Amino acid sequence: MGFVDFATTRGARLAAMGALALAVSACSMGNMFSPAPGGTSTTLQTANPTVAELQTGSTNALPAIATECPPIKVRTGGEALFYYGKGKVGNAKDLNYQAIVDKQSRNCVVSNGLITVKMGMVGRLLLGPAGNQTNVNVPVRFTIERDGAALFSERYEIPVTITPPNQSEEFVKVVENIAVPYTGGEQIVFYVGFDS
Repeated sequence: MGFVDFATTRGARLAAMGALALAVSACSMGNMFSPAPGGTSTTLQTANPTVAELQTGSTNALPAIATECPPIKVRTGGEALFYYGKGKVGNAKDLNYQAIVDKQSRNCVVSNGLITVKMGMVGRLLLGPAGNQTNVNVPVRFTIERDGAALFSERYEIPVTITPPNQSEEFVKVVENIAVPYTGGEQIVFYVGFDS
């Protein structure tokens, strides 16, 4: 009975399996490395596009932002608004009311190089220990920035009515049909927050 070197046999099997895998992968790549039919190789058609091709491509192609609306964020420092009576800022007993941003949302439509934006927020006004207001105007600012520069910034006074015995009330503000030019590659962010 002859001696069988299992290490050599195992190595031969692994080598054969590797060669088979390589052959199969080469088949699936087709004629990637061979010249084009007729024995001549062709250059890439899009390596040096003409001006006309570039204009056609930019007109027909939807920008990436069409499938992903820019984010809407609450502006740092604009998350809450506090109003104190008698000028006693920071004294909890003198707090008349506070307002907070509960939710924010946006919707975009992209067409002809423009993003048409609809954005909104839901907030809540809560009376404080010194609060007896029934009508309050809450200042809210919506901003759109592109690469850190403001394209749109508007302040809105939102009227909120609190009907006793309620101590809090929800309010909503929606801004529509804001058109923002978009050429591609910019960083666009929507912001909302209280404008004290």
